[in-house]
Amino acid sequence: MAFSWFKKKKEETKRLYDPTQVTVRDLIKGAFVDYELETWEVRAVFEYDWGDNFFSDEFQLSIADDTIFLSVEDDDELFLSVTRKIVIQDIEEDVVSVILKKEVPPMKVNYQGETYFRKSESMGHYRNVETDSWAELISWTYFDRNQEKILSIEQWGEEDFEASSGLVVSEYDFSSIIMP
Repeated sequence: MAFSWFKKKKEETKRLYDPTQVTVRDLIKGAFVDYELETWEVRAVFEYDWGDNFFSDEFQLSIADDTIFLSVEDDDELFLSVTRKIVIQDIEEDVVSVILKKEVPPMKVNYQGETYFRKSESMGHYRNVETDSWAELISWTYFDRNQEKILSIEQWGEEDFEASSGLVVSEYDFSSIIMP
């Protein structure tokens, strides 16, 4: 998989925040945050470079034996989603075969009785902020009719695919953020 643009690394800056006004934008590894009446720990932080100086962050949140991913996009308007990894073969359509054959997934897919419609396709770069090693990916984002549920399909290399599903959430769904 080769992309036609030169990847620019996001300028590293030390995040400054007011400890009395911490938001999901300020999360770092080791922080704790309340979501759905449970306290989750930030176990890993990932950054996505989508080109044109647009970046998004993803936080791996864990509690006991459960893991979710909080995606934070702040491009003029804050967009948050919480997802869990799913088995891509659980999507009713054989999306992997369709992508390999046509180089693009279907416009709509069905997962757990819900129909999702493709809204976007994004090529970018991903890194775990601890390792600082970048990887290329293509991501397709789907929403249900009400745009309350989200489903994502990602392609990493020629034949490596992942999928996740979850909910569009609000910043107000998160509280009691404790920084390390």
